[in-house]
Amino acid sequence: MDKPGTTTAAALELKHLRCLVAIVDTGSFTDAGHALGMSQAAVSRNLAGLETLLGVRLLHRTSRSVAPTTAGVQALARARILLAGTEELVREATTGHTRLHIGHAWSAFGRHTTEFQRRWHEQHPETELRLIRHNTPTGGLAEGLCDLAVIRAPIDLTPWSHARIGAEARYVAMASDDPWARRRSIRLDEIPRRTLAIDRRTGTTALGLWPEADRPAV
Repeated sequence: MDKPGTTTAAALELKHLRCLVAIVDTGSFTDAGHALGMSQAAVSRNLAGLETLLGVRLLHRTSRSVAPTTAGVQALARARILLAGTEELVREATTGHTRLHIGHAWSAFGRHTTEFQRRWHEQHPETELRLIRHNTPTGGLAEGLCDLAVIRAPIDLTPWSHARIGAEARYVAMASDDPWARRRSIRLDEIPRRTLAIDRRTGTTALGLWPEADRPAV
């Protein structure tokens, strides 16, 4: 029994975080249970325990789907980071081998990728390098899926330490039989005449490249 004036606080455990991640990744409590080797009821208890600990609802639940709330998105990102760090700690402790994950949305280091990998292997043979593509604006960094990330998209970098490592030319992709395909360069002010496809998730091209009155209409 607790003494007068004291309170009992439940501890945050890795199983709470694993259940949250599994529910979101699999899309249901039942499938999360299968993935974790526990019952659906146990998954539900762990999720409820985590929500009680944090004092906030983490998932929107319906009979057909589950989706993270605003608070759930933030908790999920933190959970992935903590779980990845824990797994890395165990792996390093048991094998004595370190690994560096560098995420990227596309192209890694561009034309410098192969040379970067070669030099890394020569200068840091004790640390395995893995370049992994993640289709997110931060190349997997915000989701805790990598240690570093190569980011090209114009995003708010305030939460992370960052450094500019280079500049690249901007390219426009088109069909090989397009009349423009024979040209060596295309001016930005020519593009609004055509239909333009923009990758809003991980691309670096945005309508802000053009004056508001001269932006591509399609």
